[in-house]
Amino acid sequence: MQAATMKRYQVRNLDCAACAAKLENNLKKMDGVDDAVIDFAGLTLHIQARDMDRIQEMVRRIEPEVELIPIAERAAPAPQAMDRYRFKREMGVLGVSLLLFVVHLFFEERLHAAAWFGWEYLLVLAAYLPAGWNVWAAAFRTVRRGDFFDENVLMTIATVGALAIHALSEAVAVMLFYKVGELIQERAVARSRRSVGALLNARPQRATVQGLNGLEVVPPEKVAVGQTIVVRPGDKIPLDGTVLGGQSQVDASPLTGESRPQSVRPGDSVLAGAINLHAALTVRVTRLFRDSSIVKILDLVQNAAARKARTERLITTFARYYTPAVVLAAALIALVPPLTMGTDLRTWIYRALVLLVISCPCALVVSVPLGYFGGIGRASRRGILVKGANFLDALAQVKTVVFDKTGTLTQGVFEVEQVVTANGYNAEQLLAFAAAAEWHSNHPIGASIMRAFVQAGGKLDAGAISDHVVLAGRGVRAKWNGQEIVVGNDALLHQEGIVHDVCNVEGTVAHVTVDGKYAGHILIGDRLKPEAAQAMNDLRGQGVERLVMLTGDNRCAAEQVAGSLHLDHFEAGLLPEDKVLHLERIMRAAGAGKVAFVGDGINDAPVLARADVGVAMGGLGSDAAIETADVVLMTDSPAKLSEAIAIARGTRRIVWQNIVLALGVKAVFVVLGAFGVAGMWEAVFADMGTALLAVLNATRSWGVAS
Repeated sequence: MQAATMKRYQVRNLDCAACAAKLENNLKKMDGVDDAVIDFAGLTLHIQARDMDRIQEMVRRIEPEVELIPIAERAAPAPQAMDRYRFKREMGVLGVSLLLFVVHLFFEERLHAAAWFGWEYLLVLAAYLPAGWNVWAAAFRTVRRGDFFDENVLMTIATVGALAIHALSEAVAVMLFYKVGELIQERAVARSRRSVGALLNARPQRATVQGLNGLEVVPPEKVAVGQTIVVRPGDKIPLDGTVLGGQSQVDASPLTGESRPQSVRPGDSVLAGAINLHAALTVRVTRLFRDSSIVKILDLVQNAAARKARTERLITTFARYYTPAVVLAAALIALVPPLTMGTDLRTWIYRALVLLVISCPCALVVSVPLGYFGGIGRASRRGILVKGANFLDALAQVKTVVFDKTGTLTQGVFEVEQVVTANGYNAEQLLAFAAAAEWHSNHPIGASIMRAFVQAGGKLDAGAISDHVVLAGRGVRAKWNGQEIVVGNDALLHQEGIVHDVCNVEGTVAHVTVDGKYAGHILIGDRLKPEAAQAMNDLRGQGVERLVMLTGDNRCAAEQVAGSLHLDHFEAGLLPEDKVLHLERIMRAAGAGKVAFVGDGINDAPVLARADVGVAMGGLGSDAAIETADVVLMTDSPAKLSEAIAIARGTRRIVWQNIVLALGVKAVFVVLGAFGVAGMWEAVFADMGTALLAVLNATRSWGVAS
């Protein structure tokens, strides 16, 4: 059987949120489709199916006007240009209808006379049809498919019914204001799409490669690792790399959200998507374009909508049942009182039509996803990548934050402070043994040992090093000139059964053994990040109740950090699997709420995956941590976490404001309409007014910060 693959499509000619929800639901039910998610705010279909060739055919059967374009093959005209053209055209048509409607209102009393009765209907239809023809067309397509609860069908029934009972002004007004509200709503959604489009414009389009024949401009996708590129002032850096020549400042705000430029010089790393500000840079490429930071960011942002929040799913389910329920109530109101009480049929039909006008759940099905969409976009612009609305929701409910220590709360820039020898070895020998074991390691502790060794004038024959093994969370083992060397923490020595009497030392300790014999230890210092203390205060200000640290470092070093930051609890000397066990214990604790874990190393991947919300420090973090995490902070500052929680809580607050607003107003007007207190004029203002207020409120999530 053919394996299911995930693919993304741009969706065109889909201008109704309820239609998007219906299309998504029908696609999920089809054979061969494992999953389907439509991001209406971003007009993107995420679909996992075994036969992608049938997808377009499936969509045409459900929504004939909808067109799917594979993301990699987007073609002109741009969606924004199409939005502007369509908006101007529709507003022109509505202007004509509105003018004729005003003429009708002005001459309404005279036209009611029997002699002018036919002319009145002619004038009303001339105002009604230009505004309502596409609603009628959409309603006809919906009914032909056997679906009677589409918003276009309901609006058509309501307005035709009003025309039939001679509520002519109300019929035209309902259609006019429905269309005006729909267009304004579309403009608000289009504004959000343009905001994400601006984010996606950070993608570099060209690279200037330095070769034997001079400089050549090529697409970034064609540049190989190891090639040299030239980045002129004002250009985007097209690929991740290391500066070989030149000194400049780069604006990394498209990636990190930080407005302050960063100074770079030979040896510094630069990220694709950042902007070179002052002087030309020569850069050696370290990653292919498909693996670069900017591509990962854009993929995360574009795929985020595929992971819907529980609130979104509940609202979509509610909308499926809400509209049929209100339609049934309208039918009962139209028929039961006249049949049982002998009251005026026209009065009760009018009340039923009022209910139909307010039965569309657009305010909910548009504004709730749009709120999450805006929150994810806002976070992305601030250098915080949230991989889905479900994680944004979870982040908003975090009560406990658990931190790794090294590289998360501390700078992770280690310096050798002291070399303490034992059993006849001298300091030079000890450093050489440690450097040989750490030769192939990329751990910050290993890098600090290598720096100290080189600074002391040491040299090694790399060919004499063999059997290098990383012992996750404990240290490394290697052979050098036939001798087995182990460099690691206290737990590793206890595991190896090596006797030593150095257990409680203030700082990070790397113990060294040679052929099973203790040779001494190296004391390595690390410093707190300058913003760490303020970050902890900010988190408590955001309502986080408990701050915990889990680290593989020794207890003395951990206690010093925990005391400086006033953490509620810490555990030291942990292996990666121990961190998972301790995290699970914290998550089971009463009152812990949602638990976030923040880390940056490859050893943190298991615990990042286990947490309710895994947060990776993406600035200097490992690929494994970034891939596993639910939220990625594009700088190595823990202060970004409180900002992420603030955005998440602000977004959730806006979403629930919209839910309460939409349901509250509709509930009130359903009751008022049923009892004849509210007419069609009030109903259309309540329906479209609520939808507009909810959409405008949702767009506030683009600027939510607290």
